[in-house]
Amino acid sequence: MRAVIAEDSVLLRIGVVRVLEMAGFEVVAEVGDAEALLAAVEEHRPDIAVVDVRMPPGFTDEGVRAALVVKRRWPRTAVLLLSQYVEERYATDLLSANTSGIGYLLKQRVADVEEFAATVRRVAEGGTALDPQVVSQLLVRRHSGPLDRLTPREREVLELMAGGRSNAGIAEQLVVSESAVAKHINSIFAKLDLPKADADHRRVLAVLHFLGVA
Repeated sequence: MRAVIAEDSVLLRIGVVRVLEMAGFEVVAEVGDAEALLAAVEEHRPDIAVVDVRMPPGFTDEGVRAALVVKRRWPRTAVLLLSQYVEERYATDLLSANTSGIGYLLKQRVADVEEFAATVRRVAEGGTALDPQVVSQLLVRRHSGPLDRLTPREREVLELMAGGRSNAGIAEQLVVSESAVAKHINSIFAKLDLPKADADHRRVLAVLHFLGVA
């Protein structure tokens, strides 16, 4: 898989590049600002862009705005945002406009080399991945609507779905069988009144309900 890295911190950029190259990615460009990111994506059309939320010149939300442009102009390029702090609105901004190939992680996750590389690959393949701290924060704030119908276990399953876990990953985390996970997910679909559709699409809709953007 081919990747573009956009990070103004040289040390972190070097670290991300090395992690991804060790995991088998081809890093086709590494840049330090949003304008250079857009130019690199246009030139290389990578499978994924790993983007710092805050970049020059303003160090506010340049990376997020550039990520939205990437998804609009080159929808086949996945985007994984990296942030120093939990800023949940950035995740919802992206997911409200896109339903696949989106990730949002805290920068500290880069240190877990295997997990970080696996997350980048999952997002590049069209999945969704949210940092566990973002998921936990969102879960605490959602106290009304269809989510109230879920049991505590179903909320755990939905939380892990929002984090990008597969059925097998959820089963491993909760120490239950995959068939039990599948039953919980079907129950979640029913309680959230999700329309009949393929399983992947309903899964994304469930996560959007969780985020409060659907």
